Amino acid sequence: MAIDSQKPLRIGIVCYPSIGGSGILATRLGEILAKAGHEVHFISYEKPFHLDLEIPGLFFHPVVINEYSLFKYPDYTLPLSVRIAEVCETHELDILHVHYAVPHATAALLARLMMNGGKRALIVTTLHGTDTNLIGQDPHYRPIIKYSIDHSDGVTTVSHSLKQQTLETFTVKPPIEVIPNFHDPKPARRQPEAVRRALGLRDGETLALHMSNLRPVKRVGDILQALAHSKHKDSLRLLILAGGPTEAFEKQVRELGLEERVSIRTDVEEVADYIEACDFGVYASEQESFGLSILETLSHGKTVVATRTGGIPEVVHDGETGFLVPVADPQALASVIDRLIEDPELRQRAGAAARRDVQARFGGAQIRDQYVSFYRKLLEQRG
Repeated sequence: MAIDSQKPLRIGIVCYPSIGGSGILATRLGEILAKAGHEVHFISYEKPFHLDLEIPGLFFHPVVINEYSLFKYPDYTLPLSVRIAEVCETHELDILHVHYAVPHATAALLARLMMNGGKRALIVTTLHGTDTNLIGQDPHYRPIIKYSIDHSDGVTTVSHSLKQQTLETFTVKPPIEVIPNFHDPKPARRQPEAVRRALGLRDGETLALHMSNLRPVKRVGDILQALAHSKHKDSLRLLILAGGPTEAFEKQVRELGLEERVSIRTDVEEVADYIEACDFGVYASEQESFGLSILETLSHGKTVVATRTGGIPEVVHDGETGFLVPVADPQALASVIDRLIEDPELRQRAGAAARRDVQARFGGAQIRDQYVSFYRKLLEQRG
């Protein structure tokens, strides 16, 4: 039976609601799917960060988590599976798109077992890296991750690098489709000059930007050391937009004598103002399946210096849109930072190339259509 390629789809999205990359990607994807006329249902323990429920066709279904003394630790997978089954049956979903194998694909498979006949939503599992690079290395979780991937109807990864790592780690059964992250930059609300003044920058100073959740894998300490090594540290400022605990890095800032050079800001909801105000981005991850913060920086026409690891080389064209250095090499970071400070024309040329490249390869409509095409292909195969 042929599937109507124009018929709007009913899509459920299961994700973490926090500011992390997977939640941001899932939220943006759901929004642009709804704007394209599809019906989208989010399922999570909280409303995803920045989810705009004013968009027609977009819905949120909270998962209720009760704590019982019988359970030493609160359980999420079981109530999530119950809620997924309810939403799938009530709204007759075509696709259930889950971000992360554990616990989301696991809960989706359990929900499928609970549903009695009727229409069955196909399960699409998107891997963002943690399943493979972190939890997948734990023998206590590895079997359930592999099971959840193997029994999904479709699997995607955000980079070719992550696809290869997943195949090597799990030897999974379903073919893996690579569909990258995307970003459509929002216009800044304030002029860059006003933002720089508010940050206390003086004329002639250069502003480098880093955005992350500050987990150890981001190696923020390497960036601070690079700043200390820079020949131009007295005219260089570093702004860190943080999504995690900052105490350890505040201590390192003091130890390196960089109190006047580094600003750390948390809970920043709109980052476009700061990206537009910076001169370039700097990222030092030990492992990165894609690098959504890097993509955001590039999308605003700002070049980056980043580490050559994981999926980053798929996002950054070394020497054209940005500059890649080895992992755990603060001196190499400092060298490129100094080069960018000394050559404003290079910054501008690479930044302009970055903006064009993001528009050509990582636009929201383009990636949305790749997902919709993948959904319809799976439905066609089932039909």
